[in-house]
Amino acid sequence: MTTTPALSVASPSGSFEAGPVELRALRDDDVRIDVKFAGICHSDIHQVREEWGTAIFPMVPGHEIAGVVAEVGDAVTRVKVGDHVGVGCMVDSCGECEFCKEGYEQHCVKGAVMTYNGTGYDGEKTKGGYAQGVVVSERFVLTIPEGLGLDVAAPLLCAGITTYSPLRRWGAAPGTKVAVIGMGGLGHMGVKIAAAMGAEVTVLSRTTDKADDSVKLGATKHLATKDGKVFEDLKGYFDIILNTVSADLPMEDYVGLLKARGVLVSVGLPPKKYEIAPGLLIGSSKVVAGSNIGGIPETQEMLDFCAKHDFGATVEVIGADEVDAAYDKVVDGKVRYRYVIDTSTISA
Repeated sequence: MTTTPALSVASPSGSFEAGPVELRALRDDDVRIDVKFAGICHSDIHQVREEWGTAIFPMVPGHEIAGVVAEVGDAVTRVKVGDHVGVGCMVDSCGECEFCKEGYEQHCVKGAVMTYNGTGYDGEKTKGGYAQGVVVSERFVLTIPEGLGLDVAAPLLCAGITTYSPLRRWGAAPGTKVAVIGMGGLGHMGVKIAAAMGAEVTVLSRTTDKADDSVKLGATKHLATKDGKVFEDLKGYFDIILNTVSADLPMEDYVGLLKARGVLVSVGLPPKKYEIAPGLLIGSSKVVAGSNIGGIPETQEMLDFCAKHDFGATVEVIGADEVDAAYDKVVDGKVRYRYVIDTSTISA
């Protein structure tokens, strides 16, 4: 085993501390990556603060990882030393079930192994990307195309695929009208991706505070939902509504914004159950759906799509000593739009 400098937290109420953590010895199919940037995802905060159930401590979070290949195992063929690569939310799956074979590793019947706060099939606890190095099976290493900066690419490994997958699945394209609920870390990527797919994009946010940003990123309109008139004026307007927020919303009002056969798909995780009368769906054949991340093939497709259209995430790069404060700012909605840790600032 080798060690690498990393940021870890010892308890839900603790602060991040820098220090060495162990990396496993390289297996034949492993890739060792020098991590350059790691995005801060809101799900990192939920897990560090044990808001999603009991967590594994000490924890090294981070599943938006971008870096450079430093070493490869003897059986590795897809990447080589010096390549720009990324790692997202998963680092292993059975590879044998129907979902793995179809490229939907996130739905692995055996259970996908999460990048951190998880347990591998070998019983070892997983450690994430708030570190200067990670070791990952080649199957879960993504190629970051030339032209995409590693800093703006890092959040694509979660925020990018989380929004790309449902937009692709439900047919965002020229001629479709897409609404994105929320203009945060996920929402801003939803706007960029839907616009690049050719859709007409409207941002639905509580206020108009980020209206200028929405338009710059590709939206045609940014409307404040606190003005109830929105729900009257846009009734039956949208083909797709992408809900990126984790707040409790009046979902029946949003369902009313869909055209017949339209879909409202959620990627945020609100604390309470949705309340929707079945008649609101049945009468117009509307769909309410959920979407997780994407599998490895689709994640690579998303990275290639973003590179083709010349955009990554909109980021603020921070140092290791700013992470604790950044968590609070994310919760308060004060980041535009994704914090990314410069891992070179982590001391051993």
